[in-house]
Amino acid sequence: MSIVYLLIGFVLLVVGGEFLVRSSVALSFKMNISRMVIGLTVVSFATSAPELLVSLQAAINGFSDISLGNIIGSNIANIGLVMGITAMITPLVIDRDFYRINWPVMMVFSIVLYYFLSSNGEISRFEGVLLLIGLSIYLFLLIKRSRKKDEIILEEVDESLRVISNFKMTIWLLIGILALWGGSELLVKGAVELATQMGISERVISVTMIAVGTSVPELAASLIAAIKKEKAISLGNLIGSNIFNIASVLGITALIQPIVLQSSMILTNDMVWMLAFAFVLTPLAFLPKRLKISRYKGFLLFSAYAVFVALTFIN
Repeated sequence: MSIVYLLIGFVLLVVGGEFLVRSSVALSFKMNISRMVIGLTVVSFATSAPELLVSLQAAINGFSDISLGNIIGSNIANIGLVMGITAMITPLVIDRDFYRINWPVMMVFSIVLYYFLSSNGEISRFEGVLLLIGLSIYLFLLIKRSRKKDEIILEEVDESLRVISNFKMTIWLLIGILALWGGSELLVKGAVELATQMGISERVISVTMIAVGTSVPELAASLIAAIKKEKAISLGNLIGSNIFNIASVLGITALIQPIVLQSSMILTNDMVWMLAFAFVLTPLAFLPKRLKISRYKGFLLFSAYAVFVALTFIN
């Protein structure tokens, strides 16, 4: 039954996330929030909802390793799996914002997360507040910077949602919330049962299977855009997702329920991999061909992710 719980949980999270994004965007339009702000904030928060619900559910039930493993594993998957596969289909072009703001901010949040966990073995409520303050500053700078640009590409904001009725918007919102809640319940339950049956830790399941499951929306969106040859899908979307995972998901979760480090392997193994995947993007971006993640670079990222998953199960 654990596999069934996992599969149903994944489906509910994908469905719930989609309905939550659409209802949130529709609500934002009705509140006269600009399209740019919706794209940079509302959509980003809504697409992080699956990770948030899973991490929160796990932390409340006392499975902190699932909370941390889910986010750390998702960040690794976004770069190694999603970016790797996408680049193998069509090379990714890198814009200046990558090395001027997005990549440095992702590295800072990643290092801060490592510091929090290594210094006192948990993410406290105060540290959760600090993460959210850091996210607020990042969003403020992002919006301010975006307003200076002549063209802002926000394909993920569907303009047709502007005319959605209040009734339909409310139904979508309810479906999204209920599906996310049910999906997170089943996913955590299935993960714990599967780990027990296989004789491995919840951390291993969360940093691999659950992480990939909650990264499915990013993978699907990136693959569709790559197949359509929409080269505007940049590293920015995936890096932004990594920033939101750490700052908003772990920040909000810690604010409600402090996240205690249970397995030392999260710190000595998983966090090291996450930092390595994040760091390696800069040399890949500039060497040998500048500002491009080519097909063979994508293959290197995907291969490294495969090694990470294999070693995680072996260890």
